[in-house]
Amino acid sequence: MKLLEGKVAIITGAARGIGKAIALKFAAEGANIAFTDLVIDENGLATQAEIEALGVKAKGYASNAANFEDTHNVVAEIVKDFGRVDVLVNNAGITKDGLMMRMSEGQWDAVLNVNLKSAFNFIHAVSPIMMKQRAGSIINMSSVVGVHGNAGQCNYSASKAGMIGLAKSIAQELGSRGIRANAIAPGFIITDMTAKLPEDVKAEWCKKIPLRRGGTVEDVANIATFLASDMSSYVSGQVIQVDGGMNM
Repeated sequence: MKLLEGKVAIITGAARGIGKAIALKFAAEGANIAFTDLVIDENGLATQAEIEALGVKAKGYASNAANFEDTHNVVAEIVKDFGRVDVLVNNAGITKDGLMMRMSEGQWDAVLNVNLKSAFNFIHAVSPIMMKQRAGSIINMSSVVGVHGNAGQCNYSASKAGMIGLAKSIAQELGSRGIRANAIAPGFIITDMTAKLPEDVKAEWCKKIPLRRGGTVEDVANIATFLASDMSSYVSGQVIQVDGGMNM
């Protein structure tokens, strides 16, 4: 039997990158996938088709994850279409980097709203459903910079540190109802964005990593699958760093 056979997973920001890799891995393990993005364009429709090709039900939903009302509406629509919610992956995120002294209020607010408030919105919306089921797994996508910070990313680091605190708090609040909450903190992961970095920059990054390589989106998706599955049924309130040993 597959690890996620028959489960329904909501994954935010899953039309590309790490979110898409998680959706495909979950689907390969038998989960039906509802994914959200700001718009479901040709890329989103292609992602939906790719997931469906694995033999599961999949649907992309256009929704602003940073908007409280939008989020509750889309979760209600997902429950109508899929019947239940077993797994929530809060993956939606953006960056607007800059030194704190030069950072605008708009840069700060945009990153905190998309990266952190969106997670609150979705947890708020799915919690009653999971509580009624007396089961559920919530996975917040954090980052190693949420653990140790990073110059030029105070907004992003704060949002990702918040994802850790949110997961730990929810784990305590909802644990008695059989709901688990954990965070994943990826390090230097090779995505379309990081692949465009100059080779010398990537080489310098890898020097700081004991495994001497960047991670893959599949490395992150594997950990998400573990946390979504019953294999981690006694794991809650934890932060798993997927960073090749960079941040010990």
